[in-house]
Amino acid sequence: MTRFDTAHHAGQHWSVGRLVRVGTLLLMAAVFAVPIMTFMILSLRQEDEIGNIPGGIYSLEGLSLDNVARNLDIVLTFNNGLFATWMTNSMIISVLATTLAVCTAIPAGYAIAKLRFPGRSVLRFVTLLTMVMPNTVLVIPIFLEVSAVGRIFPMFSIGQLWPVIIIMAFYPFGVYLSYIHFLTTLPRELIEAARIDGLGDVSIFVRIAAPLAKQAVALVVFFSFVANWTNYFLPLVLLPLAKQQPVSIGLQHLIAASPIFDPTKSAGLAVSLWMPQLALATTITNIPLFILFIAAQRVLMRGAVVGAVKG
Repeated sequence: MTRFDTAHHAGQHWSVGRLVRVGTLLLMAAVFAVPIMTFMILSLRQEDEIGNIPGGIYSLEGLSLDNVARNLDIVLTFNNGLFATWMTNSMIISVLATTLAVCTAIPAGYAIAKLRFPGRSVLRFVTLLTMVMPNTVLVIPIFLEVSAVGRIFPMFSIGQLWPVIIIMAFYPFGVYLSYIHFLTTLPRELIEAARIDGLGDVSIFVRIAAPLAKQAVALVVFFSFVANWTNYFLPLVLLPLAKQQPVSIGLQHLIAASPIFDPTKSAGLAVSLWMPQLALATTITNIPLFILFIAAQRVLMRGAVVGAVKG
């Protein structure tokens, strides 16, 4: 191949369409990466350095791990260690709700995809309808329902973690992901052969469908955990006390307690939260999501194409 042919081939390889796609992806990556990098850099600074940095906020001058330790101590001692309580509440809610979501979404998706029963089409439509319904629309009805149930069962009343966990466990998007997975990757001939061998519907799911659902499980775990960890409106309504709330609401308390945003509210607090402390708290809040994504990245990449080809 001559030099001209090589250059011509390279020009075809990097067509205008590909340049546009790559440029768009890089732009979107920058939109998400720049705020994260900004939070991490701010965590390495002191509050008196902000605004007085010769090279700008992204300068390496003045960055120190000692500043991180100091900022972390301020965050952890805020309001008698309330930040650690928020992180613990978020972990309890997210882990338990995600576990229940997997236990309900995978069988439900299999049933809608492969079983024939009255009301199957209606159930599939209701699942899709629930997916597109805004969470804010359901907050007040859920509050009234939990209040009524709490009069009979105190452990499921307002101010308890269990109502939040159970409500978050009903995850229609996870049902839809499971439905698409079984619809496109589990041949009906395999199910019919299992029935000929004498297996019932439950045995077919446990012995055949469930072992083939690793990618669907990974997708449901990831998206459910992220949705539960970042959920704001439901815990805000059902968990009125600060010590009961998750960190998604706790960050709002930190912002409100900062002199940057409201000097009057922070006047009586022993600990003042400035930009480095808020940035560090935000970074810590996102660490579980980063760990989960890294741990499940390989399965997520394969699961993202569920439904594209039949396996």
